[in-house]
Amino acid sequence: MRVFLAGAGGAIGRRLTPLLVKSGHQVTGTTRSADKAGAIGAMGAEPVVVDVFDAAALTRAVAAAKPDAVIHQLTDLAFAPGTPQYEEALARNARIRIEGTPNLAAAARAAGVRRFIAQSIAFIYPPGPGARVETDPMAPAEGAMARTIPAVKALEAAALAMPEGIVLRYGYFYGPGTWSADGPARRPGLHIDAAAQAAASALTRGEPGIYNIAEDDPTLSSEKAKRLLGFDPDFRLSI
Repeated sequence: MRVFLAGAGGAIGRRLTPLLVKSGHQVTGTTRSADKAGAIGAMGAEPVVVDVFDAAALTRAVAAAKPDAVIHQLTDLAFAPGTPQYEEALARNARIRIEGTPNLAAAARAAGVRRFIAQSIAFIYPPGPGARVETDPMAPAEGAMARTIPAVKALEAAALAMPEGIVLRYGYFYGPGTWSADGPARRPGLHIDAAAQAAASALTRGEPGIYNIAEDDPTLSSEKAKRLLGFDPDFRLSI
C-alpha cells in the first residue's frame, strides 16, 4: 500500500515509519524541517518537506505521492507541560488541528484517497462512573480544556468527513522520544510503539469511526480497538 504519512519526523512518526516500511508499505513521509528529511529517508521512506498550512503545496505533495491512504500524525508540542512555553505550544498544536487537518483532508480527497487516519486524544472525557467509551460526550470546553476541546472537535470532524475516516484517540504517551521515557506519568497511558501499531493496523482493518487507544484502565475502554483494529497495548518495536 502507498501511504502518505504526515508527521513522519514526530514522536509517533519515528516509530510508525519503520513499522510501515517493514510491513511492505511504500511510505511518503512529511516534515516541515529540511533538517529531518535525511532521518526520514534513513528509515526507508520518501521524505517530503511541506507545511500543512500551505494548502496548495500540500495538495501537490499528496497528489505526487499517489497514496492509497493518508495518516495524520502532525503535532506541534515542542515544549513540555510546566515550561514557560507550554501555553504557546498548546496554541500552535490547536492551530494544526483546526486549520491543518482540513487542509490535509482536502488534499487527500483531491487525490482520490478514501482511508484517512488521524491522531486525536483520549483524555477529553469528563469524569464519570465506569470506563469511558467512544460514544460518550467530550468534556465541556472550559477551564484547562477551553482550547483543547474545540480543536479536537474540529480535527475529528474533518477526519470523519472522509469516506473512510478513522480517529484514534490516544492516551498519554510514554516511551522513546516522549516526555515520559521510562513509564506512564499519567493515565490512561500508552506506549508510543503501541500507538504506532494501532495506526498501522488501521490502514487495513476497522470500519470508519472513533477508537480509544490506551492501556487497560478503569476510566477508559479500548475494547473496540482491540476487537476491530487488532490493537495490542503490549506491542513494542525491536528498534
